[in-house]
Amino acid sequence: MESREFSKLGRSVSVVGLGTWQLGADWGDVDEKDAHAVLEAAADSGVTFFDTADVYGDGRSEQTIAAFLNAHPGSGITVATKMGRRVDQLPENYVLENFRAWNDRSRRNLGVDRLDLVQLHCPPTPVYSSDEVYDALDTLVAEDRVAGYGVSVETCAEALTAIARPGIASVQIILNPFRMKPLDEVLPAAHAAGVGIIARVPLASGLLSGKYTEDTTFAANDHRTFNRHGEAFDQGETFAGVDFATGVAAAREFAELAPEGATPAQTALRWIVQQPGVTTVIPGARNPEQARANSAAGELPPLDEEKLTAIRELYAREIAPQVADRW
Repeated sequence: MESREFSKLGRSVSVVGLGTWQLGADWGDVDEKDAHAVLEAAADSGVTFFDTADVYGDGRSEQTIAAFLNAHPGSGITVATKMGRRVDQLPENYVLENFRAWNDRSRRNLGVDRLDLVQLHCPPTPVYSSDEVYDALDTLVAEDRVAGYGVSVETCAEALTAIARPGIASVQIILNPFRMKPLDEVLPAAHAAGVGIIARVPLASGLLSGKYTEDTTFAANDHRTFNRHGEAFDQGETFAGVDFATGVAAAREFAELAPEGATPAQTALRWIVQQPGVTTVIPGARNPEQARANSAAGELPPLDEEKLTAIRELYAREIAPQVADRW
């Protein structure tokens, strides 16, 4: 699989990575055996980047990755985790004392002395502008607790604020054929600053797989049930902020654009990785088959101009009116 460089981390990662939110919580139940099988399948398919967070299953996702790393010494996997969602979302909670405590916990969960990459986990907007926050993050690097730091954001404005900081190594942002706004300013700014872009929610919570209908239901403990209108966290995290019925109808049209031999999900991932400035994309997977299929998207030929134009027109017509002004 193609690798791309995180220039500020001094390492390269696979262009298709693995998101592991679903191995911890909020996507229905995934048992331990299946979780390990997903990691195995992804790594066997050339994935060298796992993304997790300290709140995914209250540490379960980090611990599952640790078990994989212990069983595969020298695997070359870069692990990015996140911190900040274990407390009330108030700017005054984003201080060095808390950063050290969260860092200690994640290092224990992952079984490492130093984290490859730690990201602020969609904190309150004022946090991105705080000199004290970046001083604290620089301290974590100076203390050799982390190799580098980045941010996960909800909005393009937050991303641009973070990219302006010299210590930022990466920005994780929602980017997919139903969320194109980052293409306008965020990706060019990140490229100019040498900041890596981690594309998350790449399948719009599964919408872009083309497998859902208006009657599809999800488990009660799945965020696609309990967060459709932002009841638990930012609405943009679920179906990329798109109304479910609108998204299902648009996804049918998107599926018709899939090239021969590619699934709609693979087409969405292929679209993302060929956007200039993207470092890696992190689809989740609930089973080994999904992990292998996602990884295969990194080996597909680029989409041609006709399909790229059709995808952009679909977004502009059906999706942009719901999401472009919000995120």
